[in-house]
Amino acid sequence: MSPPGPHPISFDARPLTEPVNPQAVSAFVREMRARGNGGTNVGAIIAIVVVIVLLAVMLPVLGLAAVTGFRSGTPILGLLFVLIFLAAIAFGIALFFGNRHARIKRFRLSRFATANGMTYEDEVKNPPLPGMIFSLGNSRKSGELVRGHSPRFVEFGNYQYTVKSGKNSTTYHWGYVAVKLDVPLPNIVLDALGNNGFGSNLPASFRKEQQLSLEGDFDKYFTLYCPEGYEQDALYLFTPDIMARFIDNAAQLDVEIVDDWLFLYTKRAASTLDPATWAWLFTVVGALITKFDQWARWRDDRLLEEQGRAHAQAFAATPAMGQAQPGAPSLPFAPPAGMLSPPPGVAREGRRLKRSTRWLPILLVVLFGFGWFWLRILS
Repeated sequence: MSPPGPHPISFDARPLTEPVNPQAVSAFVREMRARGNGGTNVGAIIAIVVVIVLLAVMLPVLGLAAVTGFRSGTPILGLLFVLIFLAAIAFGIALFFGNRHARIKRFRLSRFATANGMTYEDEVKNPPLPGMIFSLGNSRKSGELVRGHSPRFVEFGNYQYTVKSGKNSTTYHWGYVAVKLDVPLPNIVLDALGNNGFGSNLPASFRKEQQLSLEGDFDKYFTLYCPEGYEQDALYLFTPDIMARFIDNAAQLDVEIVDDWLFLYTKRAASTLDPATWAWLFTVVGALITKFDQWARWRDDRLLEEQGRAHAQAFAATPAMGQAQPGAPSLPFAPPAGMLSPPPGVAREGRRLKRSTRWLPILLVVLFGFGWFWLRILS
């Protein structure tokens, strides 16, 4: 991916929409399957085979049952079997075309990535990313990954995970952009107000005392959370020009900075066949990426204190009960020469935001249970 700027960048969107060769699609699927990188999922293949076998067995039976129903003077029964017969055919057709569409979509995205100097990966299970959405639920997987590697690593992907509650389960879908940063930074979250419904749409909530108000109109677009004690660091990172970039380009995206990653989250697919979506996301990344160089200069002064405490504790735990040994430096916890400024990294208290409990769902459950209890009593 070529270095983008703050304005819409040019890219080749033709592979997303141009006609495809069916033989080329089949060859692509075989290649991906041979590499163990997706293709048609084994479970999907088994499901398709099972459905074909069932349809092959059921359709003649249903057709015969429908004819028998009409001949026996029970047209309603015959009509019921006709409807079941048609529904089975419709299901088979939908399954066939759904699988065909998925194959073509992956093929197009792969060609799109190649045409724009990027790479494509079909699926990654349990992606090792530190963002808030990647540690939730089960059956986690990222799919349809388009990756740029220059001037820095950027991954566009779609992600899903499943949360089970008793016998029920819900699958959540996210689109995301992951940008590799130069150094680890404090855990900062920008909750975009423009994409919220009844409250925040983020999968996690954070303690109110970690909210930080920034100057200008920034608070009209984002709620910023940073670890307590890191307010000045957040102000250093979010200078007025960077705030303007986020407002102008990413106001509909939730943002998380964690470790040496920046994540942009959206509830719609990020890796898609829609050229307009790619133009939007490329523009967002292009507007932000030119400002990340100044973030590389940030250092956490607390690391020196943290290292000093660790050295002091280690010194106090020596067999001499903390007494200086012959030839030992008088200050064993002093930084080595050349280390008077902290190395890249974040002290323990700044690495993760403190979560809070969302009380509204709990309150609704309690009220529902209370109402059900009284209805049972009154009835």
